Amino acid sequence: MRTPIRVAVLAAFALVLALPAAAGARSALWRAYDQTFSKARYIDLTHTLTPRGPVWKGFGPATFMPTTNPDTGQPYTYANDGFEATHYDLPTDQFGTQLDPPAHWAPEYPSIDELPATYAVRKLVVISIVPQVKKDPKYALQVSDIRAFERRHGRIPGGSVVMVRSDWSKKWTDDPDAAKALAADPVFPGVSLAALEFLHLKRRILFHGHEPLDTDTTPTLEGEAWLMHHGYTQAEGVGNLDAVPPTGCLIEIGYPKFRGGLGGYARYIAICPPGTKAGVKIPGRQGPLPTASRLHWDTALGYRVR
Repeated sequence: MRTPIRVAVLAAFALVLALPAAAGARSALWRAYDQTFSKARYIDLTHTLTPRGPVWKGFGPATFMPTTNPDTGQPYTYANDGFEATHYDLPTDQFGTQLDPPAHWAPEYPSIDELPATYAVRKLVVISIVPQVKKDPKYALQVSDIRAFERRHGRIPGGSVVMVRSDWSKKWTDDPDAAKALAADPVFPGVSLAALEFLHLKRRILFHGHEPLDTDTTPTLEGEAWLMHHGYTQAEGVGNLDAVPPTGCLIEIGYPKFRGGLGGYARYIAICPPGTKAGVKIPGRQGPLPTASRLHWDTALGYRVR
């Protein structure tokens, strides 16, 4: 009987010794929040989804409508039911600001629900090709642009997310006709295959993102094809990159977990140093969100407005 008791005592002692380390780890994360994240500025890099936004003609438009009670066929209302809800007819998961999992093109690789939780927070790098795009609207990021960026800002960290700023997102529109024309326009800035290979194979980044709805203007979409068939993800339809410093920020990545999903309606938030001009700070007082004018359904627009 002595041996089992001795083993139990030693196990309990080991557990006691482990507790301070675990508590310390938790405290370190909380200290990081108090010292850094609570003082940071948060910049949304995501377009608001509406049924009127740009989408590839091969997918067709989305439709939003009030959710109806299946028993009555009537929409739920605040007045009669105490709540309202929205019914979304979405023709594709390639819609708005996106996260493309590799299974979008290559079924042997992960779908959106199979991406690991470790995607959640990463270092963010923003490389601008705005001057080049002003001269050539179809300019694509080159390896030479990446090397020039690194000479000025330092080596791109492994495991980071690299966003390519082109300011194409400033054309994003909620006007149906303009959105349709924008989605069909073959002239847009891209990212070259050589640049993608360099970022992934030489710098070992997690993924890259761009503002247009496609990676490049080649006939075969060679950049996207290479990414998907080699197990990489990418972000598309990203906005507000002009507000983000080239280095020094983090990116928070969120997306729905559709079983077997081949695209994601993604939410990207840049978390930047306190001195960043753009973005918002966490308010000192945490509590109820402020009220505003009441939401109501706009039949002409096809979604709720204030």
